[in-house]
Amino acid sequence: MRSMRAVWGSLLFTVLVPGTVAGFLPLWISGWHFENALPPTALWRVLGVLLIAAGLPILLGAIYRFAVEGLGTPAPVAPTAHLVVGGPNRFVRNPMYLAVVSMVLGQALLFGRVDLLWYAVIIAVGQALFVRFYEEPTLLGQFGAEYERYRAAVPAWVPRRTPWTPQSPA
Repeated sequence: MRSMRAVWGSLLFTVLVPGTVAGFLPLWISGWHFENALPPTALWRVLGVLLIAAGLPILLGAIYRFAVEGLGTPAPVAPTAHLVVGGPNRFVRNPMYLAVVSMVLGQALLFGRVDLLWYAVIIAVGQALFVRFYEEPTLLGQFGAEYERYRAAVPAWVPRRTPWTPQSPA
């Protein structure tokens, strides 16, 4: 039963939080209007589409892991019962945050919009502050030595080249 609540809670979280931050707000800011404030070359637009296409499955895969592996949601009000270290979290501790910023940067390049670049910077700084001052202390309190081992082995923002497993050395 807890797993079904986790799945539904994670689905609701996905729509409300990353759906708003990486979907609704960038489209509201841009109004779906292309600008040429950034270099309007096709290469930049293709790079934008690639960033969006890369970010979405990473985001969804990480959220899925929260439900099935962690038996909870990414939302602080319904946290996981287990530390999530599988899937994209084997490479980087904050794959959802990186995916959201990737998707917003992709939209900035696709639409050629400086305002979306600034929005991505604001999101990235806000996420980093949230992780540093709320998430990391909370996870340390909840999972103790298990989180400390994970944190020592897996970088917060720059992905590892090889996947980490709890049995592997840092």
